[in-house]
This record gives sequence, C-alpha cells and structure tokens, in this order.
Amino acid sequence: MALCLVADFDLRKDVLPWLRAQRAASEAAGARGGGPDVLENSYDSLRVLNVERNGNIIYTCKDNKGNVFFGLYDYQTKQNEHLYTFEKDLQVISCSVNRERTLLAASLVQAAKDGRRNELQPGSKCLTLLVEIHPVNNVKVLKAVDSCIWVQFLYPHVESHPLPENHLLLISEEKYIEQFHVQVIQEDGNKVVIKNSGHLPRERVAEDFVWAQWDMSEQRLYYIDLKKSRSILKCIQFYSNEHFTVMFEAPLDISLSDSGFKLVNFGCDDLRDQEKLSKHLTLYVFTNRTGSLCVCYCPNIDSWERITYSVFYFHKGHSKTFTVALGSVDSRVTKGITFLNLDYYVAVYLPGHFFHLLNIQHPDLICHSLFLTGNNEVIDMLPHRPFQSLSGPLVLDGGSGKLYRVLLNQSYLLEFLRDTRLDCERMALLHCVLSCGRDPRRLEAKIIQWISENISACHSFDLIQEFIIASSYWSIYPETSNMDKLLPYSSLLTWNTEIPGITLVTEEIPLPLMKVHSFKGYWEKLNSNLEYAKYSKPHLHYNNGVVRREWHSLISEEKTGKRSSLVYVRNILDNAIKVISNLQAKTLEPRLTPLLQEEDNHQRLLMGLMVSELKDHLLRHLQGVEKKKIEQMVLDYISKLLDLICQILEASWRKHNLHPWVLHFNRRASAAEFAVFHIMTRILEATRSLFLPLPPGFHTLHTILGVHCLPLHNLLHYIDNGVLLLTETAVTRLMKDLDNTEKNEKLKFSIIVRLPPRIGQKICRLWDHPMSSNIISRNHVKRLLQDYSKQPRSSVMDKSSFSLEFLPLNYFIEILTDVESSNPALYAFEGHDNVDAKFVEEAALKHTTMLLGL
Repeated sequence: MALCLVADFDLRKDVLPWLRAQRAASEAAGARGGGPDVLENSYDSLRVLNVERNGNIIYTCKDNKGNVFFGLYDYQTKQNEHLYTFEKDLQVISCSVNRERTLLAASLVQAAKDGRRNELQPGSKCLTLLVEIHPVNNVKVLKAVDSCIWVQFLYPHVESHPLPENHLLLISEEKYIEQFHVQVIQEDGNKVVIKNSGHLPRERVAEDFVWAQWDMSEQRLYYIDLKKSRSILKCIQFYSNEHFTVMFEAPLDISLSDSGFKLVNFGCDDLRDQEKLSKHLTLYVFTNRTGSLCVCYCPNIDSWERITYSVFYFHKGHSKTFTVALGSVDSRVTKGITFLNLDYYVAVYLPGHFFHLLNIQHPDLICHSLFLTGNNEVIDMLPHRPFQSLSGPLVLDGGSGKLYRVLLNQSYLLEFLRDTRLDCERMALLHCVLSCGRDPRRLEAKIIQWISENISACHSFDLIQEFIIASSYWSIYPETSNMDKLLPYSSLLTWNTEIPGITLVTEEIPLPLMKVHSFKGYWEKLNSNLEYAKYSKPHLHYNNGVVRREWHSLISEEKTGKRSSLVYVRNILDNAIKVISNLQAKTLEPRLTPLLQEEDNHQRLLMGLMVSELKDHLLRHLQGVEKKKIEQMVLDYISKLLDLICQILEASWRKHNLHPWVLHFNRRASAAEFAVFHIMTRILEATRSLFLPLPPGFHTLHTILGVHCLPLHNLLHYIDNGVLLLTETAVTRLMKDLDNTEKNEKLKFSIIVRLPPRIGQKICRLWDHPMSSNIISRNHVKRLLQDYSKQPRSSVMDKSSFSLEFLPLNYFIEILTDVESSNPALYAFEGHDNVDAKFVEEAALKHTTMLLGL
C-alpha cells in the first residue's frame, strides 16, 4: 500500500510471552508478587501507556486480583522490566518514568465497579503519585483532586551520567500545566530517594488553554489559549536545565470556544477515548528538520456528506482549506480523519474514502500533492483502524497495541506511477517517489524506463524536463538548509487544472511572532523560513536567464572573431572541465553512448557559465556555508543534470541494442535508431526551454542519427529551425564516410552552405570536389577583397605569366596576386596555406567548364 508500516513494537509478541514467563517463574519458586498473575484473558487489560523520548515503552495490565502492573519495554535491548505494582483495583490515566528509571509518576482513578470513591485518598477522583522504584520505596502524593491529571517526565539531551534533578510536567483537566523539580540522592549504595520530598519546587508553565500537544522527541509543548475568543497557538521549548522558553505565538483562524478540552500525545489514548475523539475536532502540529511548521485541523464533523480540513503552512505564510465530497457514508464504518507526519509530506486520510498526501515543502501547486478518492485500490489498502500520531513518523494502533513507524512505500508508489492516467497524479507521484531518497540510482533507472515507455503520455507538463529538474533538486537538497528556496523544484510555475474530487481555498495567514532573538537548530531554520516568507517576493529560485544572455553574447563574439577577454573565456571553460571531471569520477560503469568524448565548446561554455552564475547565486543567499562546500554543491548539481541526460540516453541505447557502427553514415537507418533519435529530440526540447547544458557529443550523435533517419527536406528543416546543430565532428565524419553520388553531393552541399564560416572553411578542405573548391575560392576572394580599395593600374599586363587569353579572369587574378603579396597574413590561416590566386584561377576555370558542359 502507499504507506509502509514498519512494526517497532507489538504488545502481543514483545510483552505477553514475558509476562507469562514471569508468572511461570513465580509459581515455580513458590513466590508471590514477583510478577503479575497473568490469566489467558489478561491481554484485554494490557495496553500501552506512554512512549518516552528514548523509545522506551511503558505499558500496564491487571492480574486476576485487579492489581495494576506497570512494565517497561527497553527499545534498545528489546528487554522487559517490571517497574511497579499497585495492589489496588485502579484505572490508569497516565504514566511516565524518568530517564534513569528511578522514579515513576502515575495518575490513577478508582476503577468503576460499585461507585465507591478512591480507597487511597477519600474525597478525590484522581490521584497523582510519584514513586521511588530503584528500589521500590516511598510513594509521594503529588495531587489528589477531582479533575484528571496527566504526567510527563522531561528527557533532556545530556550525557549518560545520572541527573541530579528531574523535571515532571503535570497537566490538569482544569486547564493549567505545572512543572515539578524533583531532586534525587543516593543512599545505602545504589538506593535512589527523593530529596526533600515534603516540599518539591514547582512552577506554572501554562494556564487557561483549551488544547495542548506534547512533542516527546523535541521536548516541546504546543498549546492554544483563547484571547477574546481568538485562538492563539504558543510553543514552549524545554531545555536540559529547568529553564523553558516561549518560542512563538501565532493566531489561528479556527473556532475552539465550544470544543471543550483536548490533549494530544500526553501518553497514549485509550481505544475508547479514540472513538469518542473521532466525533470531535482533530488538531495536530507537525514539524520537520527543515524548519517547517504545519498545523493540521479538522473541525467537528456534523455531516458525513462532505468533510473539510485545513492545513496552516506557517513556514510559508498561507493556509489551504480542502473540501472533499463523500456522498452517503456508513457512520459505523467511519472512524474519523487521520493526520500523519511523513517528514516532507503530511498524509491525510479517511479510511475507505480518500487519501491526500500533502507536500509541505512545496505546497504552492496542488499538483505536487497527491489526492486519491473513490474506488481507488490505494484507498482500500489503507489501514481502517484509527492511528494515534505520536512524534515524527511514529504511530500507535491502540486496538492492537502495535507501534509503527510510517514510511512512504517507494516501491508501491512507483508501481502506481506506472499505472495512473492523470497528469496531476503523475506529477505528484514523481516528486513523492524521488523524495524518498532510498537507493536513488536504482530508482532513477526505473523512472527512466517508465518515461521512455510514456514519453508522450503527459499533456500538462514535459516528463523529461520535470524528471531532470526534480531529481537534480533532491540529489542536492539534503546537503544544506534553504535549498528549497534557491534551487528550482519543478519545471512548472502554475497549475490551473482542477483536481478531481477536491476543492481548495488558499489564504494568507499572519506569520508566527518569534519571542526570542537567538536561534539554534530547528528554530534557526524556522526563523529563516519566516524571514523568507515575509520579505522574499518574488521567489529566489535560480534560473538560467543571465546564463542565456551571456552565452549568446560569447557566441556572437566568436562569430565575429572578437573576444572581449580571453582570460574570462578560459575561466569559463575551466569550470566546464571541473564539471565533466566530477561527473566522470562518479560514473561507476563505462558508458555505451559516445558522449563526453569531444570538445563541443558551445556546450562547455554553457556549462561553465552555469557553474559561475549558480555559484554566485548560492553565495549571495546561503549564509554561513563555506565557499568550498558551495562550489562542490554547484559541481554536483550540474553534474547531476548532465548525468540524468546521459542515463536517459544510455537506457534507450541499451534497450534498443544499438552498436557503435550507427556513428557511420554509409548505412541505412533502423527502427531502433528512429526510437533513439526521437528520445534525443525530446531531451533537446526539454533542456532548451530551461537553457540547460547538454553533454558534449550530444549534438554530434543527434545529427548523425538525424541524417540516418530523416529525408533530406526534413533534415534541412530540422537544421534550419535549430533542432539539429551541425558540429564540426559530425560534418567531418559525414564528408569522409559518404562518397560523391548525386544524392550524397546534394546532401553535402546542403550541409556545407549551412555551416558557420569558421567551420565551413575547414570542412570544405575535406571534400575533394569542384563544388568544394568553388566555395573555398569564394571565401578566399571575399577575405582578400573585403578591405580592398581600387588603385590606378597600368593598361599593359605581363602576358607571360598567363596561359589563357581570358582578359577578365587574367585581370582579376592579377589583383588577387598583388593583394596576397602585399598582405600575406590575410590568407595564411590554418589549413589554407595552399589556397592562393592560382587555386582560385583553377577553380574558376573548372566551374566555367562545368557550366558550359565542356
């Protein structure tokens, strides 16, 4: 299915066998109380209470006498440990253990049997206890009140040595949160007891809130209080000492005045509580390491005909409200909406009805998020149980007692990408699959195979273009923060097509107000995102606009023979050499295609200019990153662009089993060559609009295949419209491989007259043909006479030097001879040292002879 559930813990497999072994050992020793007296139906009372920051899982069950047993499953060692047993028939609300497992905090109420009050503390509904458990010793009552209490120890990031002070949060149903500071000391060896247990320091952390969420992995408390009926989201960060800081405040445009009181992730919800909560609002705060901050909200569900949910992308400065029409829904089947944090994505689904995979890094275009509804098999395969979303990708299935790590199923999504027919789904799946980041080389090969089979399937976007941009982005994105703002993520800037089954409203929202001025880690990245959302409009994504202008300027200089700076051009070409070297160093297998084997200065100029411009772009906007690292990232990024093009061509070459002899002109084209030529043409279209470089040798190979595959008039049309670029290598091979049949002469002449003068002069020397001599002569004469000024000349000519009495030609040749003798540098250029007035005379006579048919 689309979501991959990796089981981290299973009560039935990881705990129940141990409990039974404990009972058997107790019975064998004739002892009592060593472990719970487990009955076969004890599994009904066995449930998970809490998952601590270090991954340890606290669970509880009752023995056949109703005593409450607390156990711990160590996530690292996979071992179980008995923590404590209350020899009373009580119902557990909440439980937490400190990092050293020396203190246990628990909140309990009297089990509902005959209506009697709590036996331990008459007059109270809920009892909150702090127990010394190393070894089991004193029990201190922290609270004995009529309202429910939840408990949670803080787990700071510190060294492995024991902490002298522990910090415990108490969350009251009366809408306040307190922090207790519990100092411990060692007595009698390893015995740990509470210091000054009669008076534990405490302080009020928050009050008058209506909703709160605990993030156990990051040690953050999110809560919402109401100010003049306005919902304000706040966040408190707890640190390794007793200090805590309010990090931000953010107004939320949601109504919570009549929603009562709700806690999220203060321990694990009872299954019965989950079923009650499914009828009320659902609200989660999700963050990830890139500095994103999302609030996912679904209001009370009044009607099952449609469902509305909102996502507040605070790190982007806007919210999106989605409405999905459900039709008639059996309320006995529907369990409520589920939100899951999947790193770069948030999954929203209603079991059996719809699945929405929201791209939280790039939420602007709806086509970058996957929405499925109706009778789609992906929806049918989603879990139908309600999950409790814990911290990060962890979820708990309260009904089965299983703890899962939820991941995107890359293999399944790739299979779905091959089968789907909607452009919006193809776009979303392509990005989703690439974001998974597992075995990218193998993944790219599979996507390329799919692209080659569906090259013309998409009408809303260019498949090759999107793949090259997206894959290059994801190859470099994890290396540093803020890359999502600086590198292009997609080839599309807009998407105006509706997504079937869902409507969307986008609104700007106020940005969170940061309450501190010094940031580290996540908070630094969030603050950077907020600053970008506030000030950076339009976007800072890199594009090749400057490169395009500079490249055209350099090519114009080349045509005129006037270079503004040879040092500048040399530096640009050196950049290209670094890119190609970087690419070849990362290529593990030899390539079948003849790419990267020739100079192709035009592509090298484009490559080098892109290195220069992209490096300047990143240096301007990436603060605090070493210049050397940025330079390497630039080389890696451009190398990746080129490598992807090589991979696409390599896959097509291998698929059609082409051989090196396709590079020769004196053979007929095959169907395989037509297929590869088509792929190369599509690659050229994809890169041209974005002005991306191509691997040196690409245009040569494309031209050779074009000569093979196209009739002459089509070939010339492709050349005249810039689809085929005539490289010196390709034309040289054409002149050498083809003989001088009438058909080939026509082809050669049509090619030569379309060549730039600089290349044309060289190529003509390779073709031993009167037509070639004629062209050489014309160019030579043009070069000699372009600055010639007529001088008075004697009417008497020395006839001894001419063998023919053809006065116009004799006169013309005499002029050329005079110019050559007075300006030898005008005609002494490379490869043309034997082109002189005599050569021109012979060419002229041959041409005249041909015209006269003599």
